[in-house]
Amino acid sequence: MILKDLPFSQKEFDRRIAKTRSAMEAAGLDLLFVTDPSNQHWLTAYDGWSFYVHQGVLLPMEGDPIWWGRHMDALGGRRTCWMSEEQILGYADNFVQSTERHPMQDLAGRILTLGLDKARIGVEMENYYYSAKAHEVLTSMLPDATFVDATALVNWQRIVKSEEEIDFIRKAARISEKVIQTAIDKAEPGLRKNDLVAEIFHAGITGIDDIWGDYPAIVPLTPSGLDATAAHLTWNGNEMREGEATFFELSGCYRRYHAPLCRTVFLGTPPQEMLDVEKAQLEGIEAGLDAARAGNRTCDIANAFIDVLKKSGIHREGRCGYPIGVSYPPDWGERTASIRDEDETVLEPGMTFHFMPALWMETWGLETTETILIKEDGPAETLCNVPRKLFVKA
Repeated sequence: MILKDLPFSQKEFDRRIAKTRSAMEAAGLDLLFVTDPSNQHWLTAYDGWSFYVHQGVLLPMEGDPIWWGRHMDALGGRRTCWMSEEQILGYADNFVQSTERHPMQDLAGRILTLGLDKARIGVEMENYYYSAKAHEVLTSMLPDATFVDATALVNWQRIVKSEEEIDFIRKAARISEKVIQTAIDKAEPGLRKNDLVAEIFHAGITGIDDIWGDYPAIVPLTPSGLDATAAHLTWNGNEMREGEATFFELSGCYRRYHAPLCRTVFLGTPPQEMLDVEKAQLEGIEAGLDAARAGNRTCDIANAFIDVLKKSGIHREGRCGYPIGVSYPPDWGERTASIRDEDETVLEPGMTFHFMPALWMETWGLETTETILIKEDGPAETLCNVPRKLFVKA
């Protein structure tokens, strides 16, 4: 038998399956079909860039999970999943992007073979990877089954991290420190932005010491000047210019685990308005970190930050963060709780968040963020060690 390079212990995978089945039982489900690549990985360790075709994990209430996908990707499942080969199923290639047949026809046949064609089946309705067509075909092929929206059922089981997971996030944080420091050190007037991003990618993938870098779920977000008034712009071939701020929203990634980190660089002399806002932002971050304690709520973090901004006359809308951990493109967030004033999710030890109190003003942006870990006692721990400030390069 060829050994597999599994990321976690069997005890850890057993814990995850048990947690998910408890949630399934509470939802009255007999079978769960998971399409989110992050959830697939969390349950089975499957890891491959194949989420552009239909694939997923079937989890019944008994027995090992089943990974199902394109035949050529089932071969990757044999190399990455912890289950035996009998639990890894592939469909024929003529199902792929066909106008005559659909992969869900194959999946329905598999469910029929399992004797679960009359089951209550949970599917992730609000998910990037489960299309309207997929749902239409699957439900039409299994008319006696009852389909239930199980969006985020697995995601919520992921929100409190195990010690094994936290170790991976700490390793990702070491890479995050390196990529942010690379961006800060290399940024200078006249440097083309794409050349800087190439350096960032190199730093992230080479990693640090024996911690190798995986590809992050989001590409480097590196807008400058007026572009930095928007949250999610990437890069272009323009030269960096004196008199502009550039924020760097980046993350190291280790074995699919992330630790997002943002810092801002100003080339030249920043305006006094930016310095004043920075002071309030940093004070607000400290208040938010102090509120990020076990037993408090996610809204307490947001409110602590916003209250400081209000005292300085700064208006900010939108959430201030989200849980992070294992993820695949296009997002490194877990899509469960949010750090915002209306979310009352109770904080528990082992939760990890990207605390994202960024500010996008009329003519510039200022992003200073942290990956945080909720502790048993006291305020949250910041997992990255980079000075929390506006970096000025005169």
